Amino acid sequence: MNKLEKEIFEWIKAFVIALVVVLVINVFYSPTMVYSISMNPTLVEKDILILKHDKDYSRGEIVSFESTLMLTESDKKKLNPVQKIMSTGEVNKNLIKRVIAVPGDSVRIEEEQVFINGELQLEPYIGSPTTGYVNIDEIPEGQYFLMGDNRSHSTDSRDASVGLVTEDRMIGKVVFRTFPFDKLGDVN
Repeated sequence: MNKLEKEIFEWIKAFVIALVVVLVINVFYSPTMVYSISMNPTLVEKDILILKHDKDYSRGEIVSFESTLMLTESDKKKLNPVQKIMSTGEVNKNLIKRVIAVPGDSVRIEEEQVFINGELQLEPYIGSPTTGYVNIDEIPEGQYFLMGDNRSHSTDSRDASVGLVTEDRMIGKVVFRTFPFDKLGDVN
């Protein structure tokens, strides 16, 4: 092999390795951006997050899921150029919310208080009072009750348009914030 062939071979090898790394990372992780105020103060618009694709979700974790709500034209205007290309036609909204109750739990919300399995929840992360009334005796297997931290500005499991979220609609849990740089790190 002459010098040029070796150089070309090295470039091809580097490209293939990079491609494999990107594909492997995308199997287990994916990026997402926050587009609404429903998770304030924990997450704000334009935060860029890394999701870990998982099937094991616990109370308190922040997750992204595919809702049954459709992207509106104003929603599409907020997307980045790649997302705009991918969202032609009717597309479901991906939402980001906090897991409040898991399969087997009971949920009661009344007078701005949240009770899980009869215990009052202390929620220092919320940005506004919890509105609405909910009484669920038991979350069915494979389903989750999710709410935004900005409770008065969140369309979540309290709303019939979202309801309980099935495991197969879950995209992943938020494991890291990459932007803004001054908030780089874990998200709680």
